Amino acid sequence: MCGIVGYVGRKQAGPLLLDGLSRLEYRGYDSAGIAVFREDGGISISKAVGKLSNLIKKTEGGALLPGRCGIGHTRWATHGAPSEQNAHPHVSMHGGVTLVHNGIIENDRELREELLGEGFRFYSETDTEVAANYIEHCFDRAEGEPKQAIRRFMERARGSYALAILFQGRADEIWAVRKDSPMIIGRGEDGCCLASDVQAILKYSDSVCYIGNREIARLTERGISFFDEKGRTIEKEMGRIEMDGRAAEKGIYPYFMLKEIHEQPAAVEETLRSMLRDGRISLSGIGISDSALQKLRSVWIVACGSAFYAGSALQYGIEALAGIPVRTELASEFRYRKPLLSSEDLVILISQSGETADTLAALREAKLRGASTLAIVNVPGSSIAREADYVLYTLAGPEVSVATTKAYSAQLMAGYILCLALARARGRLTRAEEERLTGALRELPEKISLCLSLSDSLSGIAERCRDARDVFFLGRGIDYAAGLEAALKLKELSYIHAEAYAAGELKHGAISLIEEGVPVIGILSQPELFEKMRSNMAEVKSRGGCLYALFMGKDKELLSGTDGSILLPETEPLFSASLSVIPLQLLAYRVSVLRGLDVDRPRNLAKSVTVE
Repeated sequence: MCGIVGYVGRKQAGPLLLDGLSRLEYRGYDSAGIAVFREDGGISISKAVGKLSNLIKKTEGGALLPGRCGIGHTRWATHGAPSEQNAHPHVSMHGGVTLVHNGIIENDRELREELLGEGFRFYSETDTEVAANYIEHCFDRAEGEPKQAIRRFMERARGSYALAILFQGRADEIWAVRKDSPMIIGRGEDGCCLASDVQAILKYSDSVCYIGNREIARLTERGISFFDEKGRTIEKEMGRIEMDGRAAEKGIYPYFMLKEIHEQPAAVEETLRSMLRDGRISLSGIGISDSALQKLRSVWIVACGSAFYAGSALQYGIEALAGIPVRTELASEFRYRKPLLSSEDLVILISQSGETADTLAALREAKLRGASTLAIVNVPGSSIAREADYVLYTLAGPEVSVATTKAYSAQLMAGYILCLALARARGRLTRAEEERLTGALRELPEKISLCLSLSDSLSGIAERCRDARDVFFLGRGIDYAAGLEAALKLKELSYIHAEAYAAGELKHGAISLIEEGVPVIGILSQPELFEKMRSNMAEVKSRGGCLYALFMGKDKELLSGTDGSILLPETEPLFSASLSVIPLQLLAYRVSVLRGLDVDRPRNLAKSVTVE
């Protein structure tokens, strides 16, 4: 959530800051602002509520704020309603500190009361203004030494934060600090920059470095200095950016989401290819040994949102093939239920960004309890990637649309790879069976492409759903897990109430929601469950539901009595979620477009949730 950018160098900062913020719009925001040092040493600030285009217009693309050092922010309201008053950057009462902030200062009330006692006054409702004033308070006590002021703030502040700070009288430098919120530093030919996401600085940096937790950085045109929480100088190695900046542009597509849906065959294929050695699945590159996999007592999959639903689908495959118990847990609940973990357990953390706050907290809880941890993430160098014992990278590339598509599909592929590796290490696969299943994985990219061609057949279902109050998805086993992801896509993009139900639960209460004309989509990819699903679908039809079938197989009798159907290419049933999800993503996209909504930036949602 929220976005930070900063630049100090030889170029005009305003246009660069606005360009960087535009590349962070996908994260979600309700207001934006920039602050730039003027040549006279003062600081010019401009803020606007609503779309970033309002700020761009207000500043004439940054031209009205000349200067070569500045910071910018897109805000998502946590403390205080969306307004220019609450928007970042925030300035301390005496003007000594200007800063932007991602995260939440949990003890802001305590700090605010302390500052009120010192004579400070506040103009906003935000915890960020508290941070600005407290750092100014510390700055005065530290006799104008920024590093010491930041250290004293760190000693008192609780919560999560990434801060980019301008100190009055120091017009050629930006200071940064982070705790549990991401911050990346970049260096290019024309200067140095920082951001909460690498996509914001791809154009301006040829090497980057993540600030470690509780570390401080000082950026100038000439270079970057790093310090630990005790203020001691530390050395950090800058790395090359491997990501192609063009991947974060829409190209020929009207929306990033549609572009990313169509990039799924490549994302899935690249993720698989990265784990193949001589045609066989291999985890040697991530450092986990067969002996470690053999000793496992159980597997826990921990994630949020779509990543959790990917884990829900993978649970079936790991238990079926590897013969090991699997629990799938919401990261936001995981550490509050005191999980019973040991060194014989593997906790798999799934996160596109690698910065999801609840998933990061779950990772730390798992390590405290002695479990091994394996991260499935899409962003190299992210917090979860750095802190996990093992990392399996998905190679989906930048994903800009808030609603995940290709990252979800790449997570499924990474999970299948892990599933086969577990099964082989535990002696549960013959060589012939391994080759058959690996062959099925190799075929998935092409079959996903075939599913993309089904878009036109969705028009009737999309029209039916367009004005619906409720839409329901039914499935059993892996199909139920796929339905959970489908329902999330539809509700987040179209604002229609959508729910997935395990079909066997219909008679236990959910069937009371089925009435005349309600769209119900049955997902059928598991042959051994077809007969039971036929009965469930007949119950829906008898109560007036508008019934559609997403079907994989040759038994066309399953489609009798439906109001429409979509026939999927066949694959190994354990891998079916990779195909059934494609037309359901397209369905959510089409309904959103029909309703005239912002496909890439649904209301109230953020791409990366970096606060609890």
